[in-house]
Amino acid sequence: MERNPISKEGYGKIKEEIRQLEEDVMPQIEHRIAEARAEGDLKENAEYHGQREEQGRVHAKINLLKTKLANCEIIDKSTLPKGEITFGSTVTVKDLDLDDDEKYEFVGPGEEDYEGDVMKILTSSPVAQGLLGKKVGDQVEIEIPRGMIRYEVLEIVDD
Repeated sequence: MERNPISKEGYGKIKEEIRQLEEDVMPQIEHRIAEARAEGDLKENAEYHGQREEQGRVHAKINLLKTKLANCEIIDKSTLPKGEITFGSTVTVKDLDLDDDEKYEFVGPGEEDYEGDVMKILTSSPVAQGLLGKKVGDQVEIEIPRGMIRYEVLEIVDD
């Protein structure tokens, strides 16, 4: 299985979320379960059942985040090639069909953000996969779920 690139900051962000869920949220839920259990009959105790469900959801999220980290590799962006699109690059492309410029930054799991002037997209996304390794002036056709898009690479900023 190929490991997903992630920045040190992105890795730390996910680690902190896991810590917060395990050390802050889960103990609060366990406390509320104990309080609800103390009220007696568990068959008709909606608070008890609701907290047990919440405990299951939080536990599943913790497992998902841990799996995400296990499948990641921290990448030092300074070691990556310059002048071509790689993990961590911010790229400006021209949509050749719409005659519109778009900016993307290629990031790892937990770092994606689709709002703002520069969309932070996963390196595993179809758009990123189609652009990785390209240089300024390259044109590319990328198949995405809604059809084919055509880009020309206008600018690459390596951090």
